[in-house]
Amino acid sequence: MVKSLKNMVRSGDLTAGTFLVEFVTPGIGHILAGAGCDFAFLDMEHSGFSEETVKAGLRFLEAGGIPTLVRIPSREAHDIARIADVGAEGVMLPLVGNIEVARAAVAALKYPPLGRRGVALRIAHDKYRSSTPAEALAAANDRTVLILMIETAEGVEQAEAIAALDGVDALWLGHFDLSASLGIPGRFDHPAFREATRRICDAARKHRKGLGRLVAGAAEAQQALDDGFRLIAWGGDAWLLQDALAAGLGGLRRMVPG
Repeated sequence: MVKSLKNMVRSGDLTAGTFLVEFVTPGIGHILAGAGCDFAFLDMEHSGFSEETVKAGLRFLEAGGIPTLVRIPSREAHDIARIADVGAEGVMLPLVGNIEVARAAVAALKYPPLGRRGVALRIAHDKYRSSTPAEALAAANDRTVLILMIETAEGVEQAEAIAALDGVDALWLGHFDLSASLGIPGRFDHPAFREATRRICDAARKHRKGLGRLVAGAAEAQQALDDGFRLIAWGGDAWLLQDALAAGLGGLRRMVPG
């Protein structure tokens, strides 16, 4: 099976990666590959990364063979199409609360006849390769992955309708935003949060869509696996560096004789 985000999401097997919010450097693809990452989650919503930064970052990640999904900071059609044009295999939308937004996202990401994305060929998204227009559009439609974040009470109510939509490949649990929307910020063991998570997972399983989320440690990862998540981002670049450095420096200081 070709290593692609679409194949990973379709497989139902564990696909493990990490979250990039700070360090998009030339070596990042090889660094992640050396760590065993299957994919990268490159974030525009909270990072301040520009489209130019993302375009460069995607090339860095491709160098290491790392398929990448990009979370954009909006749900606008021009933002969806533009980030796909610069080469993102997967596009993630935040705060998807209803079926109308989901339908519009599919239309913006897919070329006719599946959608209405504007056509530009022999650019970054098709690796500047020549092919017939019909072949290029069909290949792009098959390759691109749409992941929608369910992170509000409204989104939970419409999760099944969203998951049922052709062109939606996966649902992603936005755990912090969802807990805040439910009035229980950060209380991930609260019955209301657990019930909302169950509904999201049931919707994705019923319609054979992928299930993704970010985890911050072993206990959270085990809960995610038990819930049925198989597209999992382990921590994030800034946090992983800071935690590893803090642990190392703490250990070093403890070595000094008292």
